[in-house]
Amino acid sequence: MATIEECRAALDQLSDNLARADGDVRGAAALDRTLSCHITDLDRTFTGRLEGGRIHVAGLAAGPPATKAEIRLAMTGDDLVAMVAGQLNFAKAWAGGRVRLEAGFRDLLRLRSLL
Repeated sequence: MATIEECRAALDQLSDNLARADGDVRGAAALDRTLSCHITDLDRTFTGRLEGGRIHVAGLAAGPPATKAEIRLAMTGDDLVAMVAGQLNFAKAWAGGRVRLEAGFRDLLRLRSLL
């Protein structure tokens, strides 16, 4: 089972990957939205913003998100680490119910290029 430190490192790596992206991925990541990522097996939630093509983690709290972020993710720590490492395809994990992504319809349309 992935640790909180490994999950935080994976989010930092994802942020770096988004910042280096180009084309459609860069456009999708250019949103300015609040973000939460609930690590279900550890029952912890990272909160922050997707801004300027980067993920800025602002906090970590026990339990599910206390407030509703504009973009909400939920998954196990192992799945987060595997996705960022390229070992788990996000679209397949999302379609299979291993990852939950909730956002407004317009944001989902923009984020689909990240899938």
